[in-house]
Amino acid sequence: MAVATVNLRAVTSWVGIARLFAVVLSCVAFSLVASTGEYKSPYGTWCMFTWCFCFTVTLVVLVLELLELYSALPISWDDFTSAFSMLAALMVFTTSVVYPSTSIGSPCSSHCAQKAVATTASCLCFLAYALEVGLTRAKPGDISSFLSTVPGLLKVFEVYVACLIFSLLDSYASEAGLQWCVAVYSICFIVTFLIIIFTIGRCLAYIPCPLEKMLVGYNALALVMYITATVLWPLYSFKDTKRPNPCNSECAWNKHLGVTFLTIFNLIAYLVDLIYSTRMVFIRTPS
Repeated sequence: MAVATVNLRAVTSWVGIARLFAVVLSCVAFSLVASTGEYKSPYGTWCMFTWCFCFTVTLVVLVLELLELYSALPISWDDFTSAFSMLAALMVFTTSVVYPSTSIGSPCSSHCAQKAVATTASCLCFLAYALEVGLTRAKPGDISSFLSTVPGLLKVFEVYVACLIFSLLDSYASEAGLQWCVAVYSICFIVTFLIIIFTIGRCLAYIPCPLEKMLVGYNALALVMYITATVLWPLYSFKDTKRPNPCNSECAWNKHLGVTFLTIFNLIAYLVDLIYSTRMVFIRTPS
């Protein structure tokens, strides 16, 4: 049975201070937006969910580390906190862009001060999470916590970008090429997400094959699949079509353009992932 003891380093270390700032800033952001009452749109709901989710999980992490209760959890704690800080940084960054662009008009009509301060708090919150990612990132040669290494952090990035792609998909059933692209996004998302879950749950050790080489092979396959999607998605999405005027955020043409750029981002992520994974597995640094 775990015994609670107070560990003040959980809040006095640089990582702890970054988490405290993230808790306070996310609380400021969602409190100010809640006071305006203008968050009922899909984008506003997403922003409120992001701030509340990051606030809640970071607060739980702080409490568990302060009382040293995390060791009783059947998970790899370092992998979990590394993955969450990366995910939170990506979510808050997206929110810091989406909220002002969708909720603050030009000119601003109501609750301008609250919205401006909430946006500023969100941006600072992103910096706090980015600082935590930088402080907890594994040093070269250290693979004790896989999700704190560059390939591990890239896994979180790849899953998050795939989720953004899914949120923009609307019409793709008319062309076999687009269906293949959606299959690529789905297969890579599922496999990468399972790698993250199995790593946090300490289940990878039960896989009866050379895990490191298997991950390199998967990264190579995912890279090839994303290369095909990078070519086929814009080819079939924009074939014989022009951008309508006007074309707002709900316009299918803009959504297809967003998927195109996100596909390129994930292609680059899988390429960098493959390079780092190959170096970690096949190129050993002399001791």
